[in-house]
Formats: sequence, structure tokens, C-alpha cells
Amino acid sequence: MAKKKAGLGRGLEAILGEVEEAYQNDLNDTSGLVVEIDLDKIKPNPLQPRKIFDDDALRELAASIEEHGLLQPILVYEDSKDTDFYYLIAGERRLRASKLAKKESIKAIIVDVQTDKLRELALIENIQREDLNPIDLAHSYKELIEDYGITHEEVAKRLSKSRAQITNTLRLLDLSQEVQELVLANKISQGHAKILVALPQEKQNLIASSIVGQKLSVHATEKIVKSFKDSKDSKILPKSLQDTKQKNLSKNSETILNTCCQILKNNGILADIKKNRLIVEFSNDEEVKKFSKILPI
Repeated sequence: MAKKKAGLGRGLEAILGEVEEAYQNDLNDTSGLVVEIDLDKIKPNPLQPRKIFDDDALRELAASIEEHGLLQPILVYEDSKDTDFYYLIAGERRLRASKLAKKESIKAIIVDVQTDKLRELALIENIQREDLNPIDLAHSYKELIEDYGITHEEVAKRLSKSRAQITNTLRLLDLSQEVQELVLANKISQGHAKILVALPQEKQNLIASSIVGQKLSVHATEKIVKSFKDSKDSKILPKSLQDTKQKNLSKNSETILNTCCQILKNNGILADIKKNRLIVEFSNDEEVKKFSKILPI
């Protein structure tokens, strides 16, 4: 089949327009844009903005592809050193799912675009087509802004989104690394994250642990954060978090006491735990000397 490339000699907007038209035509176009390419001839996308792929979601997509076929083609560009091979621009979930479905080939649109536009095309197409995790989405926005020197307003216009949505998503990068990882793992939602970002990072971590441990709703989290921010002494935690912190302390204390007790017993010193206290009994001076070596005093 002759390979017709989308966007030859034209700008990024024209390329995305042709891709959109092919999608809307449900692949039944006669333009020759959509071709079938062997899966083993497609190389990974070096510019992939998505960092995490949900295995369950991939299996669901693979099952859908097996039953209904691929509803949207992937985007690729020719390897300049070997025109029998292609680099993926966008559609990695579809590509991975097709492999899981044991497909030998996949529908694709071959894009002819300048190398310096590839990152922008990959970012924009993925942002528009894929349900990116909010942290990955924030990184994609940040890359567009930094790589191309454009403003939040320009990103919003290019992606047909509000400026507030761009700015609020970018604020998620102010979350601590621990909280960002929880969002990436889908353990806390974007709604939770938007509330936490207003707090210092050490407090973000504490409240995020409570969200996960107590399965707090966004509304409950909002009340806790408001209570914390309204407190005259910002060092005093809301009661619900004080209780959580106390439980954690009690659990840690119990672990430490049990460990100390076992060490003493292993050294022949009589020790016991009663009411959260470590009680040590000495039979002679030798045991006292042993104790002082184990726990210098």
C-alpha cells in the first residue's frame, strides 16, 4: 500500500486537523492517511509524556480491541535511517493493548513533521487523546511552556482549555514528591491533591497518609485542611489528625518496646512490657553491666 503522509510541508495545526478528520471518519476514510503497520516495526516513543500505565486498564483495552477492533489509529513517523521502521508519536496505550491482544499489525497515520516539532506534537496529541494522570498532565504542560517559551494563556488557547485549568493543574507540581507518587498510583484523587497543595509539604504528607489510611473523602479532607489553616497555632493539628498521629506513635512505641524487650531477653536479662512500659529486673551486677553495654547510660 502506498504510504501517504499527513501534514507534508504544513504546520502543526494542519497536521492535527487531518488527524482529527481521520478519527471522526471512524477510519473509513479514502484519503490513504490510515495504513496498517506491523507491530514489530514500530519503535517506542522517546518523547512519551505518560509515565505510568495501568495494567488493568490495558487489559480492558486489549479485550475491547479483540472484540471491536481499534477505533483510533496511532500516530507514527518514519525512521529516517530505515524507512521500513517507524517511531511512535502518540497512542502508546493502544500499541501496548494491541500487543496484549496478540495483534500482528495496527492502524496508523504516518506523520511528516519537522524533528523540532515532534515533542510538541507528541505532548499535544497525548494531552488531547489520552486520559493522562494529573501529575503527568502537569509535567506535559510544564514541558510545553518551558520548551517553547509560551505562556499559560497560549497553552490554554492551543489546547482549547481554560487558563485556570492549566494553572491549577501546574500547581500540582508544588506537591511533595511523596504526594505526587500517591496521585500517580491513584491512591489519592486530583480533588484531594488540589486541596493539599495549599499546605506546606510536611503537612501535605501527613494529611495524605490520613486520606489513604482512613479513606477520607475530598469533602472530609477539605474540612481538615480548613481546620488546620484556621488554627491560631499552625503547629497544632486538627483532632482527627492528632488521633491518627497518636495511633502511629503508639504503634511505633509498641514496636520499639517489643524489640528492646526481646534484645534484653536474648542477653539473659529479665524484661517485660506492662501498660506501655518496659520493666527490667536485675539479678546481679553482671546483668547491670550487660544492660549498660546494650543501652549505654
